[in-house]
Amino acid sequence: MENFLRGHVGAFEAWGGIPRVALYDNLKSAVLERQGTVIRFNPTLLALAGHYRFEPRPVAVARGNEKGRALRAIRTIRDAFFAGRSFSDVIDLNAQADAWVIEQAGARRCPEDESITVSEAFAQERERLLALPGDRFPTEEIKAVSAGKTPYVRFDLNDYSIPHTCVPRSLVVSATPDQVRILDAQAVIATHPRSYDRRQQIEITEHIEALVTEKHQASAHRGTDPLVQAVPACRALLTGAVERGEPLGRTVRSLAELLECYGIAEFSSAIDEALARGVPHPNAVRLALEQRRQALATPPPLAVCLPDHVKRRDIPVRPHALAGYDTLMESRHDKP
Repeated sequence: MENFLRGHVGAFEAWGGIPRVALYDNLKSAVLERQGTVIRFNPTLLALAGHYRFEPRPVAVARGNEKGRALRAIRTIRDAFFAGRSFSDVIDLNAQADAWVIEQAGARRCPEDESITVSEAFAQERERLLALPGDRFPTEEIKAVSAGKTPYVRFDLNDYSIPHTCVPRSLVVSATPDQVRILDAQAVIATHPRSYDRRQQIEITEHIEALVTEKHQASAHRGTDPLVQAVPACRALLTGAVERGEPLGRTVRSLAELLECYGIAEFSSAIDEALARGVPHPNAVRLALEQRRQALATPPPLAVCLPDHVKRRDIPVRPHALAGYDTLMESRHDKP
């Protein structure tokens, strides 16, 4: 339907006016249902006709003579223009078609009056055309889409990227033959060149870079939770480190290593000392830990890195009281 509408709009603009009557061969884009002389038009075609103020008129069924020379014109275009022609893309083909209409096709003798050419006959008829309205009829393809967990929406068998802040959400795609716009309500959140391939990902670099940055930041923040739960004073130290421009991920990793090596008690005291000195940095915590170790004359700690499945073996498990089972057995024996 969108291409059907674009054909009308392109023809009207090429002619510089609008014919008063347009004949149709009962295709579904024009006629949805017909019972004798009772016709139910496609509402989209009626909207187009109302915008350009012309009368859509379907020809009678199985009456080829009412279509004039339409079929003959199609054969002429196929034989005289397309036969043996080469082109690089659609833009090149359209440019060649425009030149052919003006030159070869326009120079033909008019079938109604062979004393003039087709171009001269059209120049005479141009004065009878209706004037074009001030705005074009919208011919974009509109489709409602849903963004899932990934920052892409699928349209016409391809995936187009969107900002990661727009998922999950219901969006709208507005597509022209060469462009795909993705809208959130009235706001345009992404604009892509349209692809006619299949199963392709059309991406905007800024969308992917923003997503990667967000994931790195989220990963660093996830690492702060165990530290803050073990030693609440870590929150103040991490906040101070970020304000000084220190990378959060590296700071979290350094503090987590120190906590694993020295334990909660020593680590907590070192955090308090670093904050008291006004130096929110892992090196200040490490220095405080080393000074306390040397003062106590203890050997350097050795971190034992165990895999997760081994660490889970040392998780304390509270044994369940078995008295409840005894009660159940006694109740069973008491029954007659």
